[in-house]
Parts: sequence; structure tokens; C-alpha cells
Amino acid sequence: MGLDQFEKIIKNGVTLVDFNAQWCAPCKAQEPIIKKLISTYKNRASILEINIDEHRTLATQYMVQSIPTLIIFKDGKEFKRFVGLQAEAAITKSMDNAL
Repeated sequence: MGLDQFEKIIKNGVTLVDFNAQWCAPCKAQEPIIKKLISTYKNRASILEINIDEHRTLATQYMVQSIPTLIIFKDGKEFKRFVGLQAEAAITKSMDNAL
């Protein structure tokens, strides 16, 4: 996914972006929560999983320095950023606030 395609996706509505990597243990621990959020927010928000090893340009553009990094975008603008393993309740609260 290129920067143009990414920015087109996050441009409208609410999007949660999970910057992760296959080798990252906290990312693996976060994965079941992300999968649940995909179901919870179906038809209300977009959720993208971005592997930083495959999409270094995106990670650099959005200043991802540690993983997992979760960024909630609202209409193309950063609304909330989480760094490190997060509780489902914290993510859900921020997603609901963005919606």
C-alpha cells in the first residue's frame, strides 16, 4: 500500500491503523483485540493493519518509532495515538469518542 492509497482510506470517517511487525511479541498479543475491534466496528469505522517491515515509508511518514503503534484517524487527521500493548477498553473508548 502506497502513501496515496493510505491517505485516501483515512480521508473520510474514522480509521484505526495498527502499525505492527511479525516478529513483535506485543503486536502478537494485541492481535486478538484488533480482530475483535474489526467485528465491533464493522460498517462504522475502518481498521487497517500495517506491517512496518513491508511499509517502511508509511511508518516513517507517521513517525512510528515503537510497535505496536495504534493511530486513530478522523477525517484524515490524527485523533489519538497509542504506543505499546493497549487494553481493549482504552481503544474502544477512543474509537467511540472519534465516532
